[in-house]
Amino acid sequence: MADTIALDAVAITKSDSTALDIVALYVGTAGDVAVRTWRGSTITFTSVPAGSILPVRCDRVMSTNTTASGFVGLKF
Repeated sequence: MADTIALDAVAITKSDSTALDIVALYVGTAGDVAVRTWRGSTITFTSVPAGSILPVRCDRVMSTNTTASGFVGLKF
């Protein structure tokens, strides 16, 4: 990717079915974050601190297994 900074941001509500198009995820409140990547893998990041940015392109922030909150999706 030519750009190295986000050009847009959107509030994210965790959902097992809502499709997203984000390249990084800001986590507002600490906890576990389960995502489905663009390649279809589901992975849980455990004990993510508040204020973290996860640099992972994902199409879901899963409701199942996610205890963190306050998500903002970053977009190019």
